[in-house]
Amino acid sequence: MAQYHKHVLCFVLSTLAAAYGSMAMDYVVSNNAGNSIGAARFDKEIGAEYAKQTLSSAAEFIESLFQQNNNNNNADSKSVQKVSMIVENIDGVAFASNNNIHVSAGYIERYPGDIKKEITGVLYHEMAHLLQNDGMGEAPSGLIEGIADFVRMKAGYAAENWNPPCVGYDWCQGNEVTAHFLNYCDGIRNGFVADLNKKMKTGYSESYFSELLGKPVSQLWSDYKAMNMTN
Repeated sequence: MAQYHKHVLCFVLSTLAAAYGSMAMDYVVSNNAGNSIGAARFDKEIGAEYAKQTLSSAAEFIESLFQQNNNNNNADSKSVQKVSMIVENIDGVAFASNNNIHVSAGYIERYPGDIKKEITGVLYHEMAHLLQNDGMGEAPSGLIEGIADFVRMKAGYAAENWNPPCVGYDWCQGNEVTAHFLNYCDGIRNGFVADLNKKMKTGYSESYFSELLGKPVSQLWSDYKAMNMTN
């Protein structure tokens, strides 16, 4: 009987291990920027181990924010098994593609402030791109970028040069303009961005705002902008 229980226990433990293994992501960080100043600054002020820890923390935070229960088998979550971050000599700041996050060594070199905090925010933004839904390619890019910056903002890593709330000409302008607007919407309905992301799994429509908040997005934007007149 003891032997039987031992086999059952081993089976249960192996099953749990397999299940949790399928949830986990692997993280690989590579510094491919050669002898550049940005490469040296990355190694000295950030480091591969910190970057890996940040990617892992970002994934957990995003899955919680999107209400995905930190489970890649969840119907609402995207299955991502491995994420690679590459520091390289590219233009711009960073971009995400095919579960890879590419970070500019030139940006790391030129950034005048706390580069560790800045790259932490960048990684939260780019990890959001890997885990968010894009409406099957139908959602506007401004909304996609806004959601990623909403994640970065909620995590406490807003960039130092961001515009304040209520600035901007359109709700779908993107980045921090849209992030602040989404934060306003999330204040109307706690979990709005998570619900919006779930809806965007199979498509996109501006009607999602009306369905979730009871007003069209144009009215919500007008209400949001009016806050600046009253404050």
